[in-house]
Amino acid sequence: MPAAVSPSVRRPELVCPAGGLPALKAAVDHGADCVYVGFRDETNARAFAGLNFDDATMREGVAYAHRRGRKVLVALNTFPSTAAFARWTRAVDRAADLGVDAIICADAALLDYAARTHPDLRLHLSVQASATNHEAIEWYRERFGVRRAVLPRVLSIAQVEHTVASTGVEIEVFGYGSLCVMVEGRCALSAYATGESPNCQGVCSPAKAVRWEPHANGMRTRLNGFLIDAFEGDERPGYPTLCKGRFDVNGEVYYALEEPTSLNTLDLLPELLRIGVAAIKIEGRQRSPAYVAQVARTWREAIDACVATPEAFAALPRWHADLDALAEGQAQTLGAYSRPWR
Repeated sequence: MPAAVSPSVRRPELVCPAGGLPALKAAVDHGADCVYVGFRDETNARAFAGLNFDDATMREGVAYAHRRGRKVLVALNTFPSTAAFARWTRAVDRAADLGVDAIICADAALLDYAARTHPDLRLHLSVQASATNHEAIEWYRERFGVRRAVLPRVLSIAQVEHTVASTGVEIEVFGYGSLCVMVEGRCALSAYATGESPNCQGVCSPAKAVRWEPHANGMRTRLNGFLIDAFEGDERPGYPTLCKGRFDVNGEVYYALEEPTSLNTLDLLPELLRIGVAAIKIEGRQRSPAYVAQVARTWREAIDACVATPEAFAALPRWHADLDALAEGQAQTLGAYSRPWR
């Protein structure tokens, strides 16, 4: 049962990821208020093989969530070409017909189509739109009736507070999950190496370009021929993405672009509640149902505890321990939210 709510604090929605029906059910069963998903094609930025939903599983997932009072949001957050635009508009129509609670879009033309064709369908502005100030968010509200905007992970907590206070659009922020050196998935590195990127084809490091090569004492990983990393002994190989590969630079091998780490804002929860964010998002539609269950359970407990007594809130060590075990590279950061050097 959720903890009692302090009358002065708004309870933000917990928005959890699901790459398939088992993960959706895990998210709902372990405390998510909303689950965000995608269709099984390039209309969403996680178009990995084996992930996502067809119409039948989407219908079952929406029914499962709605029976338990939860919401399903569909990400249609890639950028269609002119030649393929009809595929994205059909996805909008499918989502509306399946009774989802909102669609998450970035492309202005697709937002325009959805607003004109399905005026009762709730629209959320995707992080892929990179709207980092209230003027940009208001532009989307005035033209398309956007009800919520997901902020890019490049703002300090003071900038998030200013944005929340300056717009009537609900603000959703990322609370936990892997980080990316690129601007919210607009991956020039993936496009350079493979010709495909998350923002257009919905996939970073497409599986068809990935090669795993055993060697004498471990494993090498390649992406379209580029050597990304070499793992020795029992070291667990990571999925080969250029941004998180280890490279030889002047004779030193290290994470030259970005060290694998996860954003974790548990310690910022009182601040996020105080400034009035409407929702906290968990990253990871490519992760397992077990990951979704653990993260949803931890964040449900933490949000409820903070809402009940925000002035006395302190993240429990076991919450951090649970999330440490799931974090990319077993490392966590507050990211751009914290800029003590300023």
